[in-house]
Amino acid sequence: MRKRNYLITVVCVLMTLLVFVSCGNYAESGTVIIDGKEAAKLVDTNGVILVDAQKASAYAKGHIEGAVNIGRTDIVKKGLVVNMLADKAVIEEVFGSRGISNSTTVVIYDNNANMDAARLWWTFLVYGHENVKVVGGGLEEMVRAGFTTSTEAVNVAPATFTASEKNTDLIATTAEVLSQVNDPMDDVALIDTRTIEEVEVGTIPSSIHINYVKNNYNDGTYRKIQDIRIIYKEAGITPDCTAIMYCKTSIRGAQTFLALYNAGYRNLKLYDGAWIEWVLDADRPVQLPENDAPVISNTQDES
Repeated sequence: MRKRNYLITVVCVLMTLLVFVSCGNYAESGTVIIDGKEAAKLVDTNGVILVDAQKASAYAKGHIEGAVNIGRTDIVKKGLVVNMLADKAVIEEVFGSRGISNSTTVVIYDNNANMDAARLWWTFLVYGHENVKVVGGGLEEMVRAGFTTSTEAVNVAPATFTASEKNTDLIATTAEVLSQVNDPMDDVALIDTRTIEEVEVGTIPSSIHINYVKNNYNDGTYRKIQDIRIIYKEAGITPDCTAIMYCKTSIRGAQTFLALYNAGYRNLKLYDGAWIEWVLDADRPVQLPENDAPVISNTQDES
């Protein structure tokens, strides 16, 4: 029996290794998502700003002691297509007013299945600030790690943050997505990160549906790197592909972007306009896929 169990274990290990060997070259991984214990070590050092990415109303009800607040509305602009990335000048003012300079290490958490923390992290990345970590599991993970909560607003000395020009390599435009639909490239994958209920109403043709909640364990923490790699490899998405992800307004899409980036993917783009922008033009095609995927309940709306 022991010999049989040993052989089964060896086979499983070899199969896992085969998956990793056959799926291309991963970049450095595990560089962004941290747990509560790692966050505790960072926050105790100089030059680190802890950022709560909850809505301002939620922040007022309770946040980690010492955290400044940067909510979603601070980093997006108003318009017909909601939640689009804010302009450089706005970002510089917001980050600087929270005490963040170009030399600051930033640690972000949220209380929204990692969506808002990921979107804020992506915003930093687009504007050239890479020294940013996200606490996978958010506020609950921080509390489990021993952090205390507070309802007191935090006042910090303002700093000067100078953003780089927007890195458009990280952003997919509607024209780029339409080009992929009309003339598909084998090394490009569109990922619809919404729920199956939303996809049944319509999706962008040729999209691969991977609900963003699959990136998390049941406790709200991000899955381990090997789990993320296997999920996306099984869907045919390897590091050699260019992955373009979207949802309703690309908040959940950003959560997937972070999961893949942390797992060593680098050819990533977020379709910022997302589904809302896509359906503004009735001439853009919409696919009604067959419902062959299980319904995943208890998902959170990105709004």
